Amino acid sequence: MTAAATPRTILHVDLDAFYAAVEVREQPSLAGRPVVVGADPKGGRGRGVVSAASYEARRFGIHSAQPIGRAYSLCPDAVFLPPRMELYLAVSQRFFALLERFTDLVEPLSVDEAFLDVTGSERLHGDGPTIARAIQRAVRDEERLSVSVGVAPCKFVAKIASDLRKPAGLVVVDGAPGAAAAFLAPLPLERLWGAGPKTAARLHQLGARTIGDVAALAPSHLAAAFGGDGGAHLQALARAMDDRPVEPERAAKSLGREHTFEVDVADRDEVARLLLALVEQLTARLRRHGLAGRTVTVKLRTDDFETVTRAATLESAVDTTEALLPVARKLLSRCDTTRRAIRLVGVSLSHFGAVQPALFEEKAVRQGRAVARAVDELCARFGEGVVTRGSLLDRAPPGPDVGPKPRPPRAPPERNG
Repeated sequence: MTAAATPRTILHVDLDAFYAAVEVREQPSLAGRPVVVGADPKGGRGRGVVSAASYEARRFGIHSAQPIGRAYSLCPDAVFLPPRMELYLAVSQRFFALLERFTDLVEPLSVDEAFLDVTGSERLHGDGPTIARAIQRAVRDEERLSVSVGVAPCKFVAKIASDLRKPAGLVVVDGAPGAAAAFLAPLPLERLWGAGPKTAARLHQLGARTIGDVAALAPSHLAAAFGGDGGAHLQALARAMDDRPVEPERAAKSLGREHTFEVDVADRDEVARLLLALVEQLTARLRRHGLAGRTVTVKLRTDDFETVTRAATLESAVDTTEALLPVARKLLSRCDTTRRAIRLVGVSLSHFGAVQPALFEEKAVRQGRAVARAVDELCARFGEGVVTRGSLLDRAPPGPDVGPKPRPPRAPPERNG
């Protein structure tokens, strides 16, 4: 007979309104005011999106990923600020170093949230709720920020718990058998991972309104609506069955860059120049993180908001503009099948692997790799942007990174003396 598995103690730790909270910390006069971090709203005519909104701004219906013009219309008196990514990443680095004082099992989800497995930390730091409160105190005292924490026996339930009492919330779900499922049961089914509008609508058609209703549905009904695997997955989550481990070194699956034009652009030469700028920034970032990828994806959005993506997979992984740009250009032409004005262009790379130069690779590719190394060295010494292509001299830097981000840079964890 095998021994019963030891119940795990999982924390989901999430900094509250991270970018906006950092801005308020840096500018105390903003406290209590609606603060929006993102693109310039330009009096409601801005083209980008909201990166973060303070809780005061959220009361007006403003939220992340919302068009910045919509945010302005909801609250024109809000304070609109541009993102300061270097500042946020520095805070993130210290945040993750703080988390690693309590356990080595820290899985970053983004720059401001992570899962922690503290099952083995009880002797040194106390039980899950004790560790959660210690993290909240440390973040408050050292960073003057608030953090919400969910404590549960699995990742899915901990994630939901951390979101229920924001900001500065602490929700603990007992690890006793059946307790996690009982906690989930009364919550709306929309909180299930994967329950987007279409999935939720189908579940409503089956008579489900809460997570408990999904847990109680006949498996055959779920299978008929979502397929065998899809239905089983939804029901497993609804029953708090999630045995995924906390993975400290989760790798990025893709990296990308995209940009929304201030004004829709019909000039294809301008679109081509933007694509070059995006590829330059993407490949530089790949090399900084020691990554190279095989699958290139290009995204194009026209002025009527139709979005088209095209992808191609290369024989070997690449990390230079010379290797990536010709493929990206072909994909762009496949996306651009109408002559409508262009609103957004994006490019990303996935299926990471090692760069393996071919024995008889083209001279241009070899030269491109040598030039890229030289430019990287100059940027490391004198700052990003010190060297650029002549055709891009009058172009402002494109917009934000997209796609999953690599693990934030870390300071060494503190050691007990």
